Amino acid sequence: MTPAVTTVAFDADDTLWHSEDGFHEITARYAELIVARAPSATLGGVIELLDWTERANLAHFGYGVKSFTLSMIETAAAILPDGVPSSLVRDIVALGKDLLSRPVDLIDGVAEVVAQLANDFRLLLITKGDLLHQERKIHESGLAPLFEELEIVSEKDEATYARILREHRVSPESFVMVGNSVKSDVLPVLAIGGRAVHIPYALTWGHEHAVPDCEVPTLASIRDLPAWLLRHG
Repeated sequence: MTPAVTTVAFDADDTLWHSEDGFHEITARYAELIVARAPSATLGGVIELLDWTERANLAHFGYGVKSFTLSMIETAAAILPDGVPSSLVRDIVALGKDLLSRPVDLIDGVAEVVAQLANDFRLLLITKGDLLHQERKIHESGLAPLFEELEIVSEKDEATYARILREHRVSPESFVMVGNSVKSDVLPVLAIGGRAVHIPYALTWGHEHAVPDCEVPTLASIRDLPAWLLRHG
């Protein structure tokens, strides 16, 4: 018999609040800036190179807007033959600051569902990204008091989840992770014996795409989560 669920953990970006939309908008504005200075470049080519650069830099800078901003500057240097003028650096940094300062916009249903589940389960928040930015978003979301623990990590892999569960004395069998990324929120948790629920977001960074080799519970909305937990918890 499967043990009852006692602990539910949530991803943050694009699970609790909108995030990837901002990256897409800033990427488009950035590509226009570059093409204006390098007419031979194309919008699609700039976006593709930026994506490649950002992925290559993950091992050096990690996730988040600051890493993304550094990758925008590096990409510009690779495209512009005469270097990156200071005025363009300022414009790129301004794009990064724009992304960092955007208000937290909760996904529909999140506030009600998280508050409801906090009455019946131990809730954890497990997110990756820049520490300062993630802390600000968690605070501004108004959700922080509903979570027993807040974990901001550099990577969401099997070792990270195993450490978190061990430190918080949670058995994998009684644990459910909820998130929009199959790669980060589902597969590592299943690998250590936990359970996971996938709630897709309209936009997903290519780096987070993964094809599971097993059936993954998938919900159309976070509003469907309480009923799923009632059936499977």
